[in-house]
Amino acid sequence: MTGNSRLAVGVIGVGTMGQHHARVYDDLEDATLAGVFDVDADRANAVADRHGTAAVGLETLLGRADAVSVAVPTAHHLEVARSCLEAGVPILVEKPIVGDLADGRTLRRLAEAAGVTVQVGHVERFNPAVETLAGLLEDLSVIDITARRLGPPPERPIADSAVTDLMIHDIDVVRALLEDDPVDVAGCGVAGDRHAGALLEFPDAMASLTASRLTQRKVRTLEVTTEECLVAVDYLDQSVEIHRRSIPEYVERDEGVRFRHERLIERVRVPNEEPLRRELASFLEAVRTDSTPEVTVDDGLAALEIARRIEREEPDDRPTVDLEVPND
Repeated sequence: MTGNSRLAVGVIGVGTMGQHHARVYDDLEDATLAGVFDVDADRANAVADRHGTAAVGLETLLGRADAVSVAVPTAHHLEVARSCLEAGVPILVEKPIVGDLADGRTLRRLAEAAGVTVQVGHVERFNPAVETLAGLLEDLSVIDITARRLGPPPERPIADSAVTDLMIHDIDVVRALLEDDPVDVAGCGVAGDRHAGALLEFPDAMASLTASRLTQRKVRTLEVTTEECLVAVDYLDQSVEIHRRSIPEYVERDEGVRFRHERLIERVRVPNEEPLRRELASFLEAVRTDSTPEVTVDDGLAALEIARRIEREEPDDRPTVDLEVPND
């Protein structure tokens, strides 16, 4: 699809995340919110009324939309995506792409057969702070990345673990920043995987990730240690700080000579834009120009595979080693 005409778009599933998709689509100048669908008719009608559109059946929505967001629970991603792809409608499917890797491979085959755009909703890729960081790292030698994605227990039930619901964002960001996949993965979780940690080893760097639904303060940070400096990102504030090496100095005072370090911190200018708006605008541009989306099905599958390895639900391909323990 090419040209500059407004695209008719729809949202399938208008729960917590889907409602925001509807809000942003309604506000984009090059899109028209053609309708929404949800199995909860009251919720669908409420969201439709809020944005001056219609709550319609799934088949009707696919018949009138040039592109849709799929924001249903993860367990239904493949089923809904199949309906969209069979109708020839491009989709942005929220993360995680699916719950099961086999389903993900099926979705990839369906997408290839349909020949339409499929983007995965890893929204942090579109955070202006992350995009700013990616530009900075082009001239730096990365050693380590540390990410913390923490928050209090959610008010609504979430079937996905802290790894597949929260940490998967940082898995995707780290893969994108390092432009590589990890060669080794280790993970651990407590409290039913509501608090989890992971260590990812890359060819020339490492990454340590923590995700939690048990922390009574919302934290979304990422720090990159490089040979030249440390770069600190706050996703929530959309801020980027560069910490340079401190300068040792001896200072003479009345009471004698004192030793001190001076910290050098550079605050980088970051555009203040909503990541979801940037993500959906990018998706529609890929649809309009029939180009490869910023976050592909392969990206979504790679992030899910790493998440499953962290949860130890997918076997590690490395050979096992039997250690001989000498007798006393």
